[in-house]
Amino acid sequence: MKLHELSPAKGSRHKKKRVGRGPGSGLGKTAGRGHKGQRSRSGYSQRIGFEGGQMPLIRRVPKRGFTNIFRREYAVVNLDRLAEVAAQVEGDLTPEILVERGVARAGMPIKILGGGEISKKLTVTAHKFSKSAQAKIEAAGGTCEVVGS
Repeated sequence: MKLHELSPAKGSRHKKKRVGRGPGSGLGKTAGRGHKGQRSRSGYSQRIGFEGGQMPLIRRVPKRGFTNIFRREYAVVNLDRLAEVAAQVEGDLTPEILVERGVARAGMPIKILGGGEISKKLTVTAHKFSKSAQAKIEAAGGTCEVVGS
């Protein structure tokens, strides 16, 4: 087989629908647009959320709450995931190692949460620790170091 002999599998490609090409096509005359009205004209486009002049849903429904522009998003890591990484890596656990191992996303501050158990003595460096995580790490003989973010 040669490159110029390649073609798509039989039945995998559909023919383009040619509208407005006579009555024999089944899509002649009005070309599937119905009769008259805004939608039948060329150049028709409607702004998103427009409901024909009726008060749109987005304006009928009451607004609640607000978005805090100072909110910080943290990549959260539980202790059970830390224990998995600690089994593979020697030495301290830093944000760089956690990102490298795919536990946390790059460019995000890391918060360690207390989900799961940890038995190995570890020195963990992160941007934030929950109280339960800090207690469990220190109970195992490890230390928690907070990085300035």
